[in-house]
Amino acid sequence: MIYRSPYPDVDIPDIPLQDFLFQHAANYSDKAALIDGPTGRTLTYGELVAAVRRTAAGLAGRGFGKGDVLAIYSPNVPEYAIAFFAVATAGGVNTTVNPLYRADELNRQLLGSGATLLVTVPQFLDKATQAIAGTSVREIFVFGDADGATPFAALADGDGPLPTIEINPRDDLVALPYSSGTTGLPKGVMLTHHNLVSNLCQTHSVEQLSEDEVLIGILPFYHIYGMVVIMSGALRAGATIVTMPRFDLEQFLELLQTHAVTMAYLVPPIVLALAKHPLVDNYDITALKNILSGAAPLPEPVAKACIDRHGLMLRQGYGLTETSPVTHANGKDREIKHDSVGVALPNTEYRIVDLTTGTDADSDAVGEVWIRGPQVMKGYLNDPEATTEMLDADGWLHTGDIGRADADGYLFVVDRVKELIKYKGLQVAPAELEGVIQAHPAVADVAVIPVPDVEAGEIPKAYVVQIPNVAVTAEAIMDYVADRVAPHKKVRAVEFIDAIPKVASGKILRRELRDRERAAREGARPGSV
Repeated sequence: MIYRSPYPDVDIPDIPLQDFLFQHAANYSDKAALIDGPTGRTLTYGELVAAVRRTAAGLAGRGFGKGDVLAIYSPNVPEYAIAFFAVATAGGVNTTVNPLYRADELNRQLLGSGATLLVTVPQFLDKATQAIAGTSVREIFVFGDADGATPFAALADGDGPLPTIEINPRDDLVALPYSSGTTGLPKGVMLTHHNLVSNLCQTHSVEQLSEDEVLIGILPFYHIYGMVVIMSGALRAGATIVTMPRFDLEQFLELLQTHAVTMAYLVPPIVLALAKHPLVDNYDITALKNILSGAAPLPEPVAKACIDRHGLMLRQGYGLTETSPVTHANGKDREIKHDSVGVALPNTEYRIVDLTTGTDADSDAVGEVWIRGPQVMKGYLNDPEATTEMLDADGWLHTGDIGRADADGYLFVVDRVKELIKYKGLQVAPAELEGVIQAHPAVADVAVIPVPDVEAGEIPKAYVVQIPNVAVTAEAIMDYVADRVAPHKKVRAVEFIDAIPKVASGKILRRELRDRERAAREGARPGSV
């Protein structure tokens, strides 16, 4: 059956993202829009809107126009919002890059996205300079100052006219984040103005953020969760965002206390720290009344421990990069089921599809979650085959997640078809790690699977087949990978094995490896389950 939202459909205006976002900004022009957590530097709504307009004019003056791509390679700082919405105003596309990426990973995204401009921070300039080799990037900007790059602020110094751009919200892209989808290497997710405006309208009906809220901007803005739910959603509501460039528990707690943060969009490892870490007792975070956890499953015992300790509201939500991102959430105004990701958002419908028959599963039975709504992506950039695999002709997005729905329409995500590993909410593609490890001179074959971890949710574990008579240790394999990937992609465990189980076509039988891992954790003999 098709499950629909219990909320009434919402009207979605057919306008560009930046026009929708700043529609009411003049009402609170002197109010803090973004505060840089480490320094306290503040950007008001009036200053933000003016900077966005001037920067858009500066971009146009440099020949940056409709459909051009700018890459943002930066941690969370107030200027991130200026860059993102200035690009949108100039008719361009933002490809947001994980700030932990190494130069080769950044280079891959620059090549794939076709970016012509890049903005970063001084600390990352060396990597950025290496990464632009062979790409279309013609100029690097930095937030601040650094030799070898143009200050980002220089874009707003001119007096050029604001470009007049005709934007078709349903067709023109505004964001190009990268996701591994159901399998394989990261792919550019084409999100239109209409996709993001739709999701902002949909989430607001559930979240009801007001201008009185103070949010902590700890989730990275390059990630769709931070980009839309925090950065865009809070600014649309007129709320204040306190940004953090990286997570540090002590600084996080200090900022919650100093700025009387009222609302936090978090991931499970941070919820776990709030639930159990003794350091929390040193700070007054009683202003924090509401937490929504997403990006990875939150165990019900962790949720309840956090609620019991702080007496706040805690809910789960669900979505994907390919859905801009939110499709489900536990609303403030209805029953909260802590082991569920909630009900479908307005204008959203979903199905649970039997993996064997391809038909709708029986009520309360598990199957693949399919989703349809205006927040669903346009497709993957330059990858029609992957798009067709993920998005069918009837508009259903095949998530690769396994779930069930109860009689009230609440979704419970129980497993994944896809091979993606989620380390602290960040995506790790096993195929990418396998490619790195396969290059090691002592490795004959390899398979990478997720294994459960209390703090991270999942960690990558490699099963390695050694080349005969070539010595290598597990630590050497892990060090080899660590030198070649971003920190969140590190392999955290290695086990040597005689052969990787595969089907005749060569596809790895990861389920057998997961069963082996489960048996080992339960103290059973591998193969006995």
